[in-house]
Amino acid sequence: MIKAIIFDLDNTLTDFMKMKDMAIEAAVDAMIDAGLKLSRDELKEKIYAVYKEEGIEYQKVFDRFLQLELGRIDYKILASAIVSYRRARDSALVLYPHVILTLMELVKRGLKLAVVSDAPSTQVWLRLCHLNLHHFFHHVVTFEDTYERKPSPLPFKKALSLLRVESADALMVGDWPERDVVGASQLGIKTVFARYGDTFGTVHSGADFEINDIIELIDIVDRLNGTVSDGEHDHCSESGSGIEQAPGKGRDSGGGHR
Repeated sequence: MIKAIIFDLDNTLTDFMKMKDMAIEAAVDAMIDAGLKLSRDELKEKIYAVYKEEGIEYQKVFDRFLQLELGRIDYKILASAIVSYRRARDSALVLYPHVILTLMELVKRGLKLAVVSDAPSTQVWLRLCHLNLHHFFHHVVTFEDTYERKPSPLPFKKALSLLRVESADALMVGDWPERDVVGASQLGIKTVFARYGDTFGTVHSGADFEINDIIELIDIVDRLNGTVSDGEHDHCSESGSGIEQAPGKGRDSGGGHR
């Protein structure tokens, strides 16, 4: 009996990488307009090099870039980058289709909902509040809650403890097999791979289920709980792909880290 669902946030509920790319593009243009003598491509490459070294959530990326590039911080260029980044971020941070509808349907079924994210607490809550998702989730587990990142079992254990459910009664939904699927599976949590958010070209996710639209999650829950017969949900057939029982275990992907 599924009593709770744990969600990853970035690239599962919101298209984080699209937002990040658009925000960086805006910051790059602003820095060039403010007088930085680099091409757009070279500037983007150097900014992402900082992210690669420090992590995609690094909050001082422009400071660090300017120190490396100029040997000092040019505050006109820095301020231009930050303002343009924030404006673009706020306009580009949007939900995937059907997220609100799906969460509402899950809440109607009496399911407890949680988020487990590797991101810092402030960033997670800013995103949830910006997207008006903060009232849907009973609990939110971030990096600061365990100081361990997925696939460590600790964030998942923390979520199960807060939700007061056993691992067999929970589902984990995420876009990153090596973190979301592997981490949850270690504890016996059933897993759902959000293929629509995959940025690595994953072939075999190793998850128990795969979805191409988050709305397909409703049918998975109802089938696992024995509350629906085949074909009852119109929205599942409208999603365009249907639910897939994930083939095999393990993964053959394009690799990389965020």
